[in-house]
Amino acid sequence: MNKQFVREGALMDIASYPTWTRELVEACSDSKQHVVQHELFKAMRDASLDTAAARQFLIGVWPMIDQFPQYMAINLLKIRYGEHPGQEMARRYLVRNIRVEQNHADHWLAWAKASGVSRAELIEGKVPVGIVSLSHWCWHTCERESLAVAMAATNYAIEGATGEWASLVCSCDNYEHSFAPLSRKKAMKWLHLHAHYDDKHPWEALEIIVTLLGLDPATREVDKLRRTICTSYDYMRMTLDHSLFAGTTTRVAPSALQAA
Repeated sequence: MNKQFVREGALMDIASYPTWTRELVEACSDSKQHVVQHELFKAMRDASLDTAAARQFLIGVWPMIDQFPQYMAINLLKIRYGEHPGQEMARRYLVRNIRVEQNHADHWLAWAKASGVSRAELIEGKVPVGIVSLSHWCWHTCERESLAVAMAATNYAIEGATGEWASLVCSCDNYEHSFAPLSRKKAMKWLHLHAHYDDKHPWEALEIIVTLLGLDPATREVDKLRRTICTSYDYMRMTLDHSLFAGTTTRVAPSALQAA
């Protein structure tokens, strides 16, 4: 049985976690940077993103935004109170944040509306397979995998990368000022929340994952986490590639063809 992990240092300091955790984060770093530094977000930051790409991004990512509270609810069903300290931590985390994610869905709707995407287009719009596969991956993982692996795929990988790319978009005010003054605050609410206020969520998820696995998990368990986290990043990158190249006929997003 693995020795129990109890964090002693700061939550958001990777040095507070076991060596295997630091190695895991480093092993996934390149895949994460392909998402965080994606050309789509740089163009969004500069307010130079093509309208078709922006619309495809907002419509294409919506299924995941809509379903994110459901992924967490699926994971909540795996928990039996009192069986393990990590499960008790996960229970509190998931119950608290399900409502938060519902509010985030409302903010995404407001962002889309300010961007010229109607509620009907967002909810009923056709989503290419290459984009909707992200939400399918999240659902499949939460439904089929262990609590630690499922939270790694969603609450750690996706929420963590999202906080960083939102910070990139908000690193200057070009995109914010591209919206009409009266709609600007609502249009930017989702981005501002993820860029500035939600940065603890993925770290809290990481602490839960490490608590569940302990100080010395089996190599196969760590390898499973690494593959899962990197696959979440790959699906995110594929979604961004398809969105960026929306409406083009002469260019094909290379990583969309290569992503696992």
